[in-house]
Amino acid sequence: MKQLRCLPHLLYLLFIVWACSSDDSNFGDPGSNQNPPPTTGGDEPDIGDGAVNRGFAPCEGGSADIYSCDGYDLLLQINPAAFGAGRANDIWGWTDTTTSREYALLGLDNGTAFIDITDTENPVYLGKMLTATTESIWRDLKVYQDFVYVVAESAMHGMQVFDLKRLRNVPNPPVVFEADARYTLIGNCHNVVINEEMGFAYPVGTARNDAFNGGVHFVDIQNPTAPNGVGGYADDGYTHDAQVVTYNGPDTDYTGREIFVGSNEDQIVIVDITDKASPSRIETLTYPNIGYTHQGWFTEDHRFFILGDELDETDFGFNSRTLVFDFADLDNPQLHMTYLGPTGAIDHNGYVLGNQFFLANYTAGVRILDISQIENEVITEEAFFDTFPQSNVAQFNGVWSVYPYFQSGKIILSDTNSGLFVIQSSN
Repeated sequence: MKQLRCLPHLLYLLFIVWACSSDDSNFGDPGSNQNPPPTTGGDEPDIGDGAVNRGFAPCEGGSADIYSCDGYDLLLQINPAAFGAGRANDIWGWTDTTTSREYALLGLDNGTAFIDITDTENPVYLGKMLTATTESIWRDLKVYQDFVYVVAESAMHGMQVFDLKRLRNVPNPPVVFEADARYTLIGNCHNVVINEEMGFAYPVGTARNDAFNGGVHFVDIQNPTAPNGVGGYADDGYTHDAQVVTYNGPDTDYTGREIFVGSNEDQIVIVDITDKASPSRIETLTYPNIGYTHQGWFTEDHRFFILGDELDETDFGFNSRTLVFDFADLDNPQLHMTYLGPTGAIDHNGYVLGNQFFLANYTAGVRILDISQIENEVITEEAFFDTFPQSNVAQFNGVWSVYPYFQSGKIILSDTNSGLFVIQSSN
C-alpha cells in the first residue's frame, strides 16, 4: 500500500499534462545544469507594458472583476505567461527590512519569479531564477533572513539559495538570476521547511530510497550560502510536508524543544529533533477517512494543529475538510474537531495568522476562517476570494498556496492557472 501513496501526485501530473498539452510557452533553457548569467530586460514581457492582467477591483456585491469574493478586494493579478512560464505552484513573501519594500516570490514550473508588489498599481517584475535542472509542476520555497531556499521535484535539483538583497537594485528588469549557492546532497525534493528561529532548513519528500527514506533532512543554514547537512530522520517513512517550531505550548515537558510535525501521507508524526544526532519520536497518530495526509500548521499558542487531507474530498465525498488536533499533551494528541467548508473543493496549504486560518482551497480560492473559538470546537468562514470562477469542484485547479504575513495587510496567492494574485481586506 505504501507505493500507492504517491497516487495524488500521479493523478495531478496526468491532469496537468492534459491541461497544458497545448501550451508551448518556455523561457531560457531549464534543462541546463548551469544557471545562465543575468541578462538585461527584453526577453520577457515587461509588467509595465501591459502584462498585468487585472488591476484593482473592489469586492462589491459579491464580485471583484470576474472573481467571487466576500470581504477582500483584488489589488493585482498576473498570469504565468508574463513570467515566461506555463504554470504556477508555491508562493512566499519577503519584506526588505532596510527599505520596507514587499516582494512576492512565485514558484513556477520552470523557475522562481521575483516581483516587487510594494505599489500594486506599479508592480515590477524583477526577474527569474531558472530551475536548477528540469521543469516541474512542484516547486517549493521558504525564506530565512534575507535568503530564499528553493526545491523542486526535478532529478538532481537540490536546494537553490538566492540572496534577496540583490532585488534592491536590478538595472533594466526583468533579468535572469543565478543562484548564490546550491545544496546538492539531495536531488528531487517536494518541499522545504525552515525554522527561522533556529536557522535550520528541513527538506522533505526526497527520494524514497535515500539515506532518510524520503523523510526529513536536517540542514544548517546559519551561514545562509553554505548549507551544511547534519543528519535527518527516517523512522516513519516519506514526509510530504511538515512544520518545525521551537515549542512554546502548553506541554511544559517540551518547552524550548525543536518539534517536528510531519504530514506523512497516512499519518501525522511528532518528533523531537532538538538533538540532530539523535532525534526522538514523540508520537504518531491517524484519523478517520484518511485520503492523503498533506499539510498542517500550529495555532500561534502551539495548542492546536490544523491539518488538511488532500484526497478526502475525492475519496470520500466530503466538502473541504479541515481536521483540528489538540496538542496540549504532545505524548497523547487527540482529534479535537472537524470543520467542513461550504464547497467540495480540495483543500491544499493553510497558514495561521492570529485568529485567522488562511486556507488555499484550489477551485474555491482562498478561504479565511475565524479560529478564535477553536477551543470550543467552533470554526466559521469569515471571508473568501475565489480565483477560479469556473467552478468549485474537486479538481487540481486554482489556488495552490497563500502567504498572509505582510505587515501591510497584503495577501499573496499562487493560482496554478492564473499565476499571482494580490488581495487585501476590504476593511
